[in-house]
Amino acid sequence: MQLYGALVLLVTLSAALGLKCYQCTGSKTRSCPDSTTCSASEDHCATVKVNNLYNKGCLNNALCVQGVDCCKGDLCNGAIPTGSSVLLLLVSSAIMTVFL
Repeated sequence: MQLYGALVLLVTLSAALGLKCYQCTGSKTRSCPDSTTCSASEDHCATVKVNNLYNKGCLNNALCVQGVDCCKGDLCNGAIPTGSSVLLLLVSSAIMTVFL
């Protein structure tokens, strides 16, 4: 029972810490391994591109204007696209066909 209580406490603390966003500056949009916990006033993750230079980090909703890609959710300004690739779908289909 004590283990269950400790688990609930840890989940509550992690939820209270706030939004997490990728944070980096560089010429490549996909190479951003660092993340940060946003302050209470920063409620969106953002990506800004200026002259082939990307800047990712936390931002207040009032500053989400044209030219700034804002999103709301942990690590939503992701460094790597999360969608499935066509190649992955074809390979998995081929494997299923061979073994079924």
